[in-house]
Amino acid sequence: MQRTLKFLKQLASNNNREWFHEHKSDYEIAKEEVVKVIENIITSISKFDPMLSGLEPKSCLFRINKDVRFSKDKSPYKLNFGASINPGGKKSMIPGYYIHIEPGKSFLAGGTYMPEPEFLNAIRQEIDYHTDEFKAILNQKKFKTLFGDLSNEDKLKTAPKGYDKNHPDVNLLQHKHFIVIYPLKDSQLLSEKLTKELSDVFKEMLPLNQFLRRCKT
Repeated sequence: MQRTLKFLKQLASNNNREWFHEHKSDYEIAKEEVVKVIENIITSISKFDPMLSGLEPKSCLFRINKDVRFSKDKSPYKLNFGASINPGGKKSMIPGYYIHIEPGKSFLAGGTYMPEPEFLNAIRQEIDYHTDEFKAILNQKKFKTLFGDLSNEDKLKTAPKGYDKNHPDVNLLQHKHFIVIYPLKDSQLLSEKLTKELSDVFKEMLPLNQFLRRCKT
């Protein structure tokens, strides 16, 4: 991943179309490096998550071009490579895995981000009906060590509609995203054991994904 990190560092200082076009070959090399990593990860994690078998790496990788229509920042390119390794690829809403590659800011994630209202309601209902099972997943020792708690991004300040504010587990029902995050060091991305290290982390996300997938119809 050395070429990838180098390219992204240079892009951060030269985020304009002229520079990008002049360094298109460097981008293509970085992109293929990332695609190869995704391919290796899919092969590895398909052994414990068969729903990913046959998934094409390029169907998981997001474009580096930014959508600037509604953004104050008009710089044309993202400063990262991102890939959603979900059953069905990046456009699928089935809970899965995510890798974000950005110098000094890389991370892995798992679960579901921005679920549609029907799916979100189903998740909350499943947690309400099977609270002990869900808590057991979140409190498993290795899971807790790697990820801490669910991300609190955009979390509601009160109970969601249909639930009492005094619900004993309202703190779980307040989530709008059900994801966990694992920060990655640049040194890990350069490791010869990269595929194994990432796969080992993703494997610990599997119970969360399996619970959430039950809610996706």
